[in-house]
Amino acid sequence: MAYKIVASQCSVCGACEFECPNAAIVLKRDMYIIEAAKCTECEGQFDKPQCASVCPVENTCVPA
Repeated sequence: MAYKIVASQCSVCGACEFECPNAAIVLKRDMYIIEAAKCTECEGQFDKPQCASVCPVENTCVPA
């Protein structure tokens, strides 16, 4: 499974893009999205998905 970004809550701060170890987060049309094919939920690398850990807006990076 992958994570997704809730567009209506995203502040487009960019914190998640730089923390993603798989480069799965990209800016498209002035909004960040998570490419599901690249997202591993950081399994095997971190205890929690890094996008959710660094996001300043709670419940913006959530399981898809």
